[in-house]
Amino acid sequence: MYLVLDLDSEVPIYQQIRDRVVEAIAEGALAPGAGLPSTRQLAVDLAINFHTVNKAYDLLRREGFIRINRKSGAAVRPDVKQPSDELRAGVDWEARMRTLLAELDVRGIAKAEVMSHVAAVLDRFPGREDEQP
Repeated sequence: MYLVLDLDSEVPIYQQIRDRVVEAIAEGALAPGAGLPSTRQLAVDLAINFHTVNKAYDLLRREGFIRINRKSGAAVRPDVKQPSDELRAGVDWEARMRTLLAELDVRGIAKAEVMSHVAAVLDRFPGREDEQP
């Protein structure tokens, strides 16, 4: 698994790992059921503390993106791309989206431009059919 992290970013490393894994799942680079490197191996590969990777994996597990088994290690949940009310209930995505949209509004970015960028990003994720609101 190849992850690009910005060590100078204000975003914590564990959050960057979490975000890159979620993006890889959405883009199809990590398929449902795909295994992930061990926390120690990923830490070595990224030259960071394994506790940081462990924190990212734990967050991904709690959010329902991966499962962790002592024998087989971490893997993307086989049902990760299936709608689930249980998983939606615990996700703070709407609050995160609201904050991002508020930042764009404060910076004067037009609604049409925001919608255009959102559509372009969503189009990059394979396997999703276009739904009309």
